[in-house]
Amino acid sequence: MHNIGLQPLEELNQQAKFARLRVGTKDAHPKNAVWIADKDHPPFAPLKGQHVDTYWPEHCVPGTKGFQSIQGLPHPSEYNFFVWKGIEPDMHPYGACYHDLEEKQSTGLIEFLRNNGIKTVIIGGLATEYCVKKTSIQLRQAGFRVFVNLGACRGINKSTTDEAIQEMTEAGVKFIKSAKELKANG
Repeated sequence: MHNIGLQPLEELNQQAKFARLRVGTKDAHPKNAVWIADKDHPPFAPLKGQHVDTYWPEHCVPGTKGFQSIQGLPHPSEYNFFVWKGIEPDMHPYGACYHDLEEKQSTGLIEFLRNNGIKTVIIGGLATEYCVKKTSIQLRQAGFRVFVNLGACRGINKSTTDEAIQEMTEAGVKFIKSAKELKANG
């Protein structure tokens, strides 16, 4: 999954030029996470648990190459707000707004946006059908106007990405193909 992370880089930086505040998120998963796929539990197989739902390949483990920020994106300290998520070994949230799948424990993102008078959010990132979808729907449910920049996103596979776009559309999320559309709309 590391290679797909490079593709939306330029779009993320372009869309940031239209924002008053820049928010970043990053998974920070422990090496002993209960959801890590192995020979008995293939990636994306269902997993029963209160705060987990799917087995995943090991990713975003602090101290590994997969945790490093993509060169060309700002350092976490340069964002106006930054969320590290999935830190607990038995929790694998997707959205940036809550630490848990039940959406009870806030990361503070919604409150930060509201406290700064933000009404519209532009989203990009990985993966379209998991973190991008969940974050955009959480923000819509919180009352924000949400745009997903498809040029700044990448999904894992086309069919699940298409399903996610449909689900986001039904939730009221709007889409653009690139940051150039932001310029055209003023």
